[in-house]
Amino acid sequence: MKNSGSSETQADTKGFSLKRMLPFAVIILMAVLGFVFLKDYLSFEQLAENQEALKAWRDGNFILASLAFVAVYVVIVAFSLPGAAIASLTGGFLFGVVTGSVYNIVAATIGATAIFSAARMGFGETLSAKMDSSKGAVKALKDGLKEDEVSYLLIMRLVPAVPFFVANLVPALVGVKLKRFVWTTFVGIIPGGVVYTWVGAGLSEVFARGETPNLGIIFEVQVLGPLLGLAALAMLPIALKKFKGK
Repeated sequence: MKNSGSSETQADTKGFSLKRMLPFAVIILMAVLGFVFLKDYLSFEQLAENQEALKAWRDGNFILASLAFVAVYVVIVAFSLPGAAIASLTGGFLFGVVTGSVYNIVAATIGATAIFSAARMGFGETLSAKMDSSKGAVKALKDGLKEDEVSYLLIMRLVPAVPFFVANLVPALVGVKLKRFVWTTFVGIIPGGVVYTWVGAGLSEVFARGETPNLGIIFEVQVLGPLLGLAALAMLPIALKKFKGK
C-alpha cells in the first residue's frame, strides 16, 4: 500500500511538471518571442500606415473583419503579446465606440480566461490546496481573499495600476472559480475598455493632424477619478465587514 501511494505521488508530480505546466509554459514563451519580434509590428505607427487598407477591408468584408479582429485580439491577450492597447484603439477606429467596445471587452475577457485557465491548470490548483492546508498568515490571506472574492476581483480590474497579466494570474493562484473569474473580468474591464475604444474612435482626426493618441488618458483626473470611485464601491462590502467586525 505504501509503495502504491508513493507511485501515485510520483505520477501526480510528473503530470504536474509536464502536462499541466505545458499551456502556461507556451504562453510565457510566446510572450517573450512576441516582445522580441512583434513589438514593432503591433504599434501605433503600423496602424497609421495601414489605416486606409484596414478601413477598405472592413467595408468590403464586415463580418470577416469583425471575426478576424476579435480573434487577433484574443491571441494578443492570451499570449500577453505587445499591442493590447493598440488593439483596443483599433477596435474603436474600425468599428466605433459601441460595437468596438463590445468586441474589445469580449476578446479581452476570452484572452484573460485563457491565461487564467492555463495558470490554474499548471500550478493554481496545487498551490491553492497547499494554501488551504497551511496555517498562519498564508491561510489567513487565502481566507480573507475568499471571503470578499468578488470585491477584490473587481478592484484589480478597475484600478489601472494593476497590470492586466497580474490580474489574470493571481486569481488562478488562490483558487478562484472559473465562472466567477469570467464575469468579474467582463464587468471590471468595461470602464477602461470603453475609454480606450472611445479614444480609438477619434483616431481619424489624430491621423489627419499627424499626432499620436494619448494612451495615458486613463490616468488623467477626469477618467481616473470615476474609475477609483467604482473601485471604492467595490471595496464597500469589505469596509462594512471590517466595521461590523470591530
